[in-house]
Amino acid sequence: MPVWKEGDRVRIVSRPVTKEDREKHRYFGHMAGLVGVVANVYDTAEVSVKVELDSLPKVSSEVHTTATSRIQAKFAESSTEEQRKLLNSEQMKFPVNFVLLVQNQDLEAA
Repeated sequence: MPVWKEGDRVRIVSRPVTKEDREKHRYFGHMAGLVGVVANVYDTAEVSVKVELDSLPKVSSEVHTTATSRIQAKFAESSTEEQRKLLNSEQMKFPVNFVLLVQNQDLEAA
């Protein structure tokens, strides 16, 4: 089994979802084929992957875009006028990462 390190470019493998996957919420079919970069390695079994947004399928991409808009709006609403004056419009439209916790064996080099 490969040992991943932060910054490695990886792809989530495509495989059937097992009963154990469903019970422990470890793997879902919509994760298959997503490409990203290892963000953190927690132990030999679990790795967080910052998914490249252009690898998302259409539905997931739309959901992420909607969530990003809502998060940015919530941030703007909860910020004071003084805080908003300190930030430019680009900073107010900050990016939102799409990160998944993945089992080590469900990754391959991309």
